[in-house]
Amino acid sequence: MNNLSVDHLTGIKDLTREDIELIFKTADSFKEVINRPIKKVPSLRDITIANLFFENSTRTRLSFELAEKRLSADVVNFSASSSSVKKGETLIDTVNNILSMKVDMVVMRHPNPGAAKFLSERITAKVVNAGDGTHEHPTQALLDAFSIRERLGSVEGKKVVIVGDILHSRVALSNIYCLQKLGAEVMVCGPTTLIPKYIHELGVKVEHNLRSALEWCDVANMLRIQLERQEIKYFPSLREYSMQFGLNKEILDSLGKEIIVMHPGPINRGVEITSDVADSKQSIILQQVENGVAVRMAVIYLLASKIER
Repeated sequence: MNNLSVDHLTGIKDLTREDIELIFKTADSFKEVINRPIKKVPSLRDITIANLFFENSTRTRLSFELAEKRLSADVVNFSASSSSVKKGETLIDTVNNILSMKVDMVVMRHPNPGAAKFLSERITAKVVNAGDGTHEHPTQALLDAFSIRERLGSVEGKKVVIVGDILHSRVALSNIYCLQKLGAEVMVCGPTTLIPKYIHELGVKVEHNLRSALEWCDVANMLRIQLERQEIKYFPSLREYSMQFGLNKEILDSLGKEIIVMHPGPINRGVEITSDVADSKQSIILQQVENGVAVRMAVIYLLASKIER
């Protein structure tokens, strides 16, 4: 199979295992490209991509922009904070205005769940979801699984625990879908108040004791506490959260086995993980960042091949 089964990447839920493996195979080639002295390929020289970010983002936006430029695409950046959205313009009007400038693909982050899907059903350009509210963040899940595959050789049969703010995390949901499609076992761990009620329906294990979760897993993905999404207090204090669910070197060294530590970033050092864990040899956080560019290049390249000329 050399083609994705989907025309847009709005969520991992829509992908098949074959789609994910094709993205990984393509990312392997691009990873080799970005480690060469000349890091550019002319693959998308005639494609224009608009990055629409209706929420603040530094890492994801930079990663997409770099991926697009490595493929030689023309890039238009749009930030909602300094746009007509502030004046009351609707999402469709904003996008149609951008499309009238002959844009082929839209990479969008939006605070509303389902915004990317809504858009993909109404415009002709290809749509990549760079995060929609608390719903999905597909490219993050792909780069996370790609990083596990790179370090452990395969995702199949591995035990992965996702720790922290599962309730507000689009990364958690996309990761669960992606890891399960690739044959991994998934557990979530965190305070009861931050574990969604529906989580059992997704076929994941639930654990409220960090040590038990770490003793079970091969990989621990430590999520950031998303204070900006929390309208009420879900736990007494960050210090208390850190004492119960923060990962430090002492715990890591006492496990009697080596596990891999991941984090989608940005890290609140000293809250989810301490600096000596983030910078340890068991951490693959910087590899995740590097792999993010290769995986996003793969997604953009594969979707661009479906653009009708």
